[in-house]
Amino acid sequence: MPKKETALKIIPLGGLDGIGKNMTVFEYGNDMVMIDAGLMFPDDEQPGIDLILPDYTYVLENEDKLRGIIITHGHEDHTGALPYLLQDLTHKVPIYSSKLTLGIIEGKLAEHNIKSPKFREVQDGSTITLGAFNITFFAMTHSIPAAFGVFMNTPAGNVMHTGDFKLDQTPIDGVRPNYAAINRFAAEGVDVLLSDSTNATRPGFTPSEAAVGPALRHIIKNAPGRVFVASFSSHIHRLQQICDASVAVGRKVVVTGRSMVTNTKVARELGYLRISDENIIDAYDLEKLPDEQIVVLCTGSQGEPLSALARMANGEHKSLSIHEGDTVIISANPIPGNEKSVQGIINSLSKLGCDIYDKSQALVHVSGHGSQEELKLMLAMVKPRNFMPVHGEAQHLRAHAKLAQQVGIPENNIFILDNGDSLEVRHGKARRGPSVDSGVVYVDGLSITDANPVVLRDRQRLAQDGVITCVVAIRSRNHSVDTIDLSGRGVSFATDEVLMDDARALVRSQVERLEKGNGASIDTVRKGVRNSLSNFLWSKTHTRPMVIPVVMEV
Repeated sequence: MPKKETALKIIPLGGLDGIGKNMTVFEYGNDMVMIDAGLMFPDDEQPGIDLILPDYTYVLENEDKLRGIIITHGHEDHTGALPYLLQDLTHKVPIYSSKLTLGIIEGKLAEHNIKSPKFREVQDGSTITLGAFNITFFAMTHSIPAAFGVFMNTPAGNVMHTGDFKLDQTPIDGVRPNYAAINRFAAEGVDVLLSDSTNATRPGFTPSEAAVGPALRHIIKNAPGRVFVASFSSHIHRLQQICDASVAVGRKVVVTGRSMVTNTKVARELGYLRISDENIIDAYDLEKLPDEQIVVLCTGSQGEPLSALARMANGEHKSLSIHEGDTVIISANPIPGNEKSVQGIINSLSKLGCDIYDKSQALVHVSGHGSQEELKLMLAMVKPRNFMPVHGEAQHLRAHAKLAQQVGIPENNIFILDNGDSLEVRHGKARRGPSVDSGVVYVDGLSITDANPVVLRDRQRLAQDGVITCVVAIRSRNHSVDTIDLSGRGVSFATDEVLMDDARALVRSQVERLEKGNGASIDTVRKGVRNSLSNFLWSKTHTRPMVIPVVMEV
């Protein structure tokens, strides 16, 4: 019987169930390479959770195979899980990316006290060999400079990963997608294409980042007082345009917000953000300048409660405040799930009497992801034998799959996977393989835990209905009830004395019934108190607060 050929396995561990936590493993024999290690931010259904990471257990189980980690660009949804992964690995693995991305990652690792990482800088056209993988990096345009796509040559077939991209013909830094490289790879033969699906439901082309500049300049030039611009701190192209517009109309730039200060510092040091020292000033020097000469760059475009914009809107910032006559530009789109938070900030700013501009009023934001025509153009250029849409929610992946069919890729050669599924490639042919363990990991304060539905359900109940604590003291001598103490938190009826007295009477009768004769066990009494009190409160208030019974003998 002939020996079975070794397959190239493509295993997405994150990025196929939402916008974020992108992580994909490529494995051939005893060699493994990982592309991206991102995180995702929690939504309203995950109270108390700080960050969500892909479950990278499979990587840890096979870390002896891991030859390198490739990061396509510097956004959190591609870099944020790196500190946690590196802490869990038992040996140092080289990290390959651009100078800017490595600079951003370095600051992130320093916060986690990770010293001397094995950074390996690459550029457009760089080629590296990691075990059985021959890898070439090629420039792509996105909403951050130095974004790469990746082409992998392996004994089992060739794979191309676009990373996040849009086909911007007038990028701010002049670095266009490397079309020559893409066409060269297409001529060599791409057996599997993995391509960004974020905007697969949007028709047409995504406008160029350069389109935002004139709108920003017009608003900044005509604003009567100070101008506050909230943007993603990693959106260096946008920050460059804000700085250019400010300097052109005679305004100085102030930077506030921890990540904004860090990223602008790194980008300036590495030459990706160009503004002279005389045009960027410290927040504490603002008093020396009239309001019409100031632009403040800040974090908070997603309504984050601890961001600089939120603290200024609520009067809690240590050195800056927003008042009537100021102008606020929100230069970003709310990430799905953040719409309420952003609207809350807008309402707070409106009460202060300032002018507010967002995408609905002016062209102050464009997406960094390609729309349908760009995605079709990429598919038409690459002409892959097989296609796997990545980076998006279920509807985006399916919309991207339809686009692939429109440009002539057979339906049987299009693979819509879930996190943990695998694709096996042999001699350029792809088929589904076995699944691996996958899921999400929660960063909850200082602890990193598996997804525990019980904990989240309890937190949701506490948030919705509050908690009632019932302390029952029973005399050990004759099993009679000594005292019953009821207290509530987050419940509207805690001050209703009649209701609370009725609840105590109910608990007393329930305990006395259970304790009749020789007495019941503590667990039996506790369960009886919880059930009777929960049913009583539902009948009277139509709420189900969490009931915590404490039963003790005295």
